[in-house]
Amino acid sequence: MVTKRQALRAVVLCLVLVAAVKLLLSEYRTERKQKLATMDPGSFWHQVPKVKEAVTVHKSEDINSLFNWAQKPEVPEPPVKKEAGTAPLETSKGPARIVHLDLKGAAPKVKYMKQIFPLFSSLGADGVLLEYEDMFPYHGNLTILRSPYAYSMEDIEEIKSLAKLNKLELIPLVQVFGHLEFVLKHERYFHLREVSAFPNSLNPHHPGSVALVKDMVSQVMDCHPDARWFHMGADEVRGLGESQDSKNWLHSNKGDVGKMFLNHAVSLARFITERRSGVRVILWDDMLRKISPATIKESGLQDLASPTIWNYLKKMDTDGIGTLISRYHEAGFKGIWFASAFKGGTGIDQRWTPLDYQLQNHLSWIKVMNSMTKYPSITLHGILLTGWQRFEHHTVLCELLPVGIPSLAMCLQSLKHGAFDENAKMEAHHILGCNIKVEKDICEGSGAFSGSQIYHMVFYIHTNLQKEVEALMKHYHIKGGFSRYHRKYNFANPRIIGFFQGRLKKLLDKWETYIENFRMEMEAIYFPDTVEEWMEENVNANMDLLRENARDAERILKLNGQPKSLKTL
Repeated sequence: MVTKRQALRAVVLCLVLVAAVKLLLSEYRTERKQKLATMDPGSFWHQVPKVKEAVTVHKSEDINSLFNWAQKPEVPEPPVKKEAGTAPLETSKGPARIVHLDLKGAAPKVKYMKQIFPLFSSLGADGVLLEYEDMFPYHGNLTILRSPYAYSMEDIEEIKSLAKLNKLELIPLVQVFGHLEFVLKHERYFHLREVSAFPNSLNPHHPGSVALVKDMVSQVMDCHPDARWFHMGADEVRGLGESQDSKNWLHSNKGDVGKMFLNHAVSLARFITERRSGVRVILWDDMLRKISPATIKESGLQDLASPTIWNYLKKMDTDGIGTLISRYHEAGFKGIWFASAFKGGTGIDQRWTPLDYQLQNHLSWIKVMNSMTKYPSITLHGILLTGWQRFEHHTVLCELLPVGIPSLAMCLQSLKHGAFDENAKMEAHHILGCNIKVEKDICEGSGAFSGSQIYHMVFYIHTNLQKEVEALMKHYHIKGGFSRYHRKYNFANPRIIGFFQGRLKKLLDKWETYIENFRMEMEAIYFPDTVEEWMEENVNANMDLLRENARDAERILKLNGQPKSLKTL
């Protein structure tokens, strides 16, 4: 009996102990859940010290489920202590979002890159495509290619360090076929032109051509030993087939210009991949669009490179893009890239970025990205958000980079969220410090992003300078009594001059002060050649008109209404 009681007590004691343990565990879990629930999950601005933040991914489930970029690890990294100036830890899990910096015009100083690389990362970019052109510090026989303001080797090292600090993949771009104006403009290389009168494209048959571009590629690759992607350009090869060498080749090869293009492209892609194991090649796709998939497959290009399908239009033919994807899949390409435009893809001399145009372009690309489930055998590596600074080497500047920053924010956030919805707008507002108003083509508010002063000052110049000068030139007394003819012959009534001279001087003084302040802002970011060019193209004509009228008014006023001068001035 005693034994049974002891056994019963032991059982009861065990049950009590188990219940107590369960109770304690339950309280611990509840307390932990409450802590997690009340803890700020944080945006990418804030670090959560004890709990790993959830990685923000694309809103579109189609993109999330299919296109994990090969370079992005699936396993979450352990929490990293953030030092001042380090990049946010957020990464994208979908196709890479790469910001294109077109350095063939208005190349920014490295100190500006130090300010905008963290901004790119904060906005959701995964990398930067550096189209060097003449800003690379070529050496040896290629020294002639360098701009007077080309970056130094030390500058390139700093750019690479900045990219690494801000977790941005760097992809160098060197043109190897078309758009070689910055090379072929030099007399030393005239003999390598495909069309002797034009510096656009390389003659692929001249033995010096391949040697030249291999040397260019080698110098850039040596400077980027850690680059996992290399973009070789190869778009818009103007005049291909027009040199005598090309005509001779075509005569012996059934007039196949596509095959001629592929021979050169394959040669350079193979050189790049053999020069460094593991590097992957990208090229623009426009020259491939009219070449049959069978011809491409026969060339072997599909085993060496990934094409970038580019389209910068507001109303994009998404079905046409689908046709291209199918053709490249048929040609055997394992992966592709897309390319949109956040600036520089509209007018050749565009001064102000049209927000709705760029937004619609990206919404079209999101539609295409969401349709990629139809192509399970081809990988979308990423999208290049191009920011063209010139249409080509010899043309004028497009929108300055600071002017395009709100558009870039809008486009990156749209890709991140799947649309430019309220969440995307709020996040962009939080980062930029201004509110993007697509319908007004402006980011309202003072703006906290680097370059915001230039953004607002360009807007003021864009909307007011020419308008105010034209309004003054339409003044009754200037039109009627101080025309170009009157000024040419020093012939005007002092009474008429008195009606507008004060207003003219006031307007001139206002803009002289404003432009001087603007010049100082520009000089902080850009080299002297860019400042001079932008002022000449966008400011000087109007300012010169004001200055000339002010000088002429002062001079002719002293003549007291004398007869016309026999000598023209």
